Amino acid sequence: MTGLRVETLAANAAEPITSAGNAQLGLAVLAGIAVIVLLITLFKLHAFLALTIGSLALGAFAGAPLDKVITSFSTGLGSTVAGVGVLIALGAILGKLLADSGGADQIVDTILARTSGRAMPWAMVLIASVIGLPLFFEVGIVLLIPVVLLVAKRGNYSLMRIGIPALAGLSVMHGLIPPHPGPLVAIDAIGADLGVTLALGVVVAIPTVIIAGPLFSRYAARWVDLPAPESMIPERTSDDPAKRPSFGATVATVLLPVVMMLAKALVDIVVDDPEHTVQRIADVVGSPLIALLAAVLVGIFTLGRAAGFTKGRISTTVEKSLGPIAGVLMIVGAGGGFKQTLVDSGVGQMILDLSKDWSIPALLLGWLIAVAIRLATGSATVATISAAGLVAPLAADMSTAHAALLVLAIGAGSVFFSHVNDAGFWLVKEYFGMSVGQTLKTWSVMETIISVVGLGSVLLLSLIV
Repeated sequence: MTGLRVETLAANAAEPITSAGNAQLGLAVLAGIAVIVLLITLFKLHAFLALTIGSLALGAFAGAPLDKVITSFSTGLGSTVAGVGVLIALGAILGKLLADSGGADQIVDTILARTSGRAMPWAMVLIASVIGLPLFFEVGIVLLIPVVLLVAKRGNYSLMRIGIPALAGLSVMHGLIPPHPGPLVAIDAIGADLGVTLALGVVVAIPTVIIAGPLFSRYAARWVDLPAPESMIPERTSDDPAKRPSFGATVATVLLPVVMMLAKALVDIVVDDPEHTVQRIADVVGSPLIALLAAVLVGIFTLGRAAGFTKGRISTTVEKSLGPIAGVLMIVGAGGGFKQTLVDSGVGQMILDLSKDWSIPALLLGWLIAVAIRLATGSATVATISAAGLVAPLAADMSTAHAALLVLAIGAGSVFFSHVNDAGFWLVKEYFGMSVGQTLKTWSVMETIISVVGLGSVLLLSLIV
């Protein structure tokens, strides 16, 4: 059981906040999601406000007392932020150190100096996967797309041949691998083991990123043949290697939290005794908070000080990293509030009751729910949070491995077919200088491939573990 799990009175409530029947609850869910979609897409309202209003609408349509709906939403928001807020902040600090110190440039330049020709798409997917481990998806895009544009221009490569692998690496990390917010919240809601989820997530991610990245980019380059837009090609962080941290130190810092969490998972499997001293130490050292905190502290020296940052500059870098994540924290928290409103309204039990007659495997059901919410709201994080809350009852009797696979199935569903209600869609469109149709044929299809291949890999693993 993950240490992230935060139990709440609302989550454990024996009675739902409404006595509405399944039909009314189903309509209430659709109405709540519709309100969120309309507010985000039609009225351009911020996702935090849209989720808050949508949660209240969901409760109202379900016939629940408004005071209980407010309590459910507030409790869900608080428990979600308590579970993942610190981790999001630490990830943002590490990402900012990585970008400002030139460590990201160092990784990119070192790999590209040894790569050319047909191997370049594979190098880009490797770079994106490594860089994407500690970074939010949006931060990773902002960091890597300029590099993609530079590589495409200087090497005279097709923009799609280089860009799609990089986007695939970032998206797979975002949807499947903790400590990204979506997987973390799903682990928390379902009660899965973080280390096991991380280990299985890596197994699922490898074939998924290969198929959706380097392999699919061949077709994407034929469908959309564009040069790198000159207006978007920026200056590099630093062209002087002497002012950057070393390649080895940078990679070691980025991978440190992953190694620590994987080590915990290995000890849990080998020792398998919660009272054993070795496992208790591993549980502390491999907890995401300690792992990310260790990476940040190490990064201050291996990234910041190695780049010549003074104490004041490091402090400023840390301070600047925290401001932009305020919106992310509130959106994630509001998504948790929406999820808790769903659960407390009895929707989770409704799904559980209906699924008994559907004969749909829990892993497929989790994926389908995440796909539906993703298509409706455009947010992978909201889809993950909401779907995890709905299918959490199905995980009660699951093994540790299958609970982890349920998290991964939901994560795969959460990235299905990004379209016009997804901020990432517009970010990619503008950076690559594509039309809406071109973005749908490349970026949106790539996201769908990630989702379907990810599900297939999860289902195959479920037959083995």
